[in-house]
Amino acid sequence: MERQSSECSGASIALVFLSGAIVGAIAGVLFAPKSGKETRRTIKDYADRTEEELIEKAEEARAALDETIERGRQFVAEKKADVEAAIKAGREAMKEKMEQCCS
Repeated sequence: MERQSSECSGASIALVFLSGAIVGAIAGVLFAPKSGKETRRTIKDYADRTEEELIEKAEEARAALDETIERGRQFVAEKKADVEAAIKAGREAMKEKMEQCCS
């Protein structure tokens, strides 16, 4: 029983690590050698760059999705034509057999 209480669970280790990271980030901002105005400008510039990159990646993803959708539509149209041709051939073959059988 003692062994279980002395061991830390993975969740508690992750929580401690995350808490330390947050405290470290806050301390880094508070004790940075830049003034508050410079720090805010740096953060805003970073946020703006990140937003632009995110928008660019979203546009690339949208273009890739549109291309995939178009290829899917073409595939479905081709298979639909194949199925329609097979049905037509089957009807014609059945019609010929019926004519041979019943004539």
